[in-house]
Amino acid sequence: MPTTEALLQALQTVIDPHTGKDFVSTKALKNLQVQGASVSFDVELAYPARSYIPTLTASLDAAARSVAGVEQVQARVATKVVPHAVQRGVALLPQVRNIIAVASGKGGVGKSTTAANLALALAAEGARVGLLDADIYGPSQPMMMGIEGRPESADGKTMEPMVKHGVQVMSIGFLVAPDEAMIWRGPMATQALEQLLRQTNWKDLDYLIVDMPPGTGDIQLTLSQRVPITGAVVVTTPQDIALLDARKGIKMFEKVGVPILGIVENMAVHVCSQCGHVEHIFGADGGQRMALDYKMDYLGALPLDINIRLQADSGAPTVVAAPDSDVAGLYKTVARKVAVKVAEQAKDFSSKFPTITVSQGT
Repeated sequence: MPTTEALLQALQTVIDPHTGKDFVSTKALKNLQVQGASVSFDVELAYPARSYIPTLTASLDAAARSVAGVEQVQARVATKVVPHAVQRGVALLPQVRNIIAVASGKGGVGKSTTAANLALALAAEGARVGLLDADIYGPSQPMMMGIEGRPESADGKTMEPMVKHGVQVMSIGFLVAPDEAMIWRGPMATQALEQLLRQTNWKDLDYLIVDMPPGTGDIQLTLSQRVPITGAVVVTTPQDIALLDARKGIKMFEKVGVPILGIVENMAVHVCSQCGHVEHIFGADGGQRMALDYKMDYLGALPLDINIRLQADSGAPTVVAAPDSDVAGLYKTVARKVAVKVAEQAKDFSSKFPTITVSQGT
């Protein structure tokens, strides 16, 4: 009859390629039971991994069967995403476990396209995902996600998120005409954004992706100080001028205590669709060098590809328009790295503490 010790030793040889750790020492393996020649156990991943689960289950099954006497194995693999710590003094949002800000120092680097595909990739892996378009002056997510109409409100005070491609979405673009300019000063825009964030009935989200407005002005600073952000993803092109502005965005997050989850290098290379010639139009490896300089994770490089633009403009970003394409695979890899980085952050324990009320004695 196989022993628990022998099984744990065998299962410890299975390494998670996304974390570099085994499932025994990290206590992700639970409920190990041995009944004669039958073995069963659970593995709980801290990040969404629908596409990886079959491979992992097969590896765990093979490891368990390598122990003498094991004939039947039941390996149950599931994901449980928990809330992680945010800036000190900022309370978590109800129904939202983790908020990920997708930011850039300047416009035109593909930040909104990256945010949309990141949200869709996390949803494709089984997570419950929301997408907040925080660009009050230039909302683009309604078009990118292919959503028309206005959000419903049952009580006249809160709004139901719009849903498309399995993602809950909110944007000022749902509330104004497409050609209407938002001629608002900073405080008004900031107030509108806080209402979009806090008066939307988000439903049990593992991740809320916030498509930040470009720059480091009043709205960005207010967001970084008042919104409970688990971490930020910085999007840049390899171009020196974009990298210069991206550095300013990194400094802003550092000052308000928001961890940088990593850097995405967009439009890193162009491959000619006619002849296959490879050209680094905006320079080479700028984002990679910046990640090294700041000792941050380099999440990946995305090409300058006409299909990315066409798919986003049509309301079906790459991850849903061409889910098996190489580019969709790149977005999914970035999303997996982001989710793993979030899982490595300190957990939030505020929900464990009792609410203390002080009443005046008579």
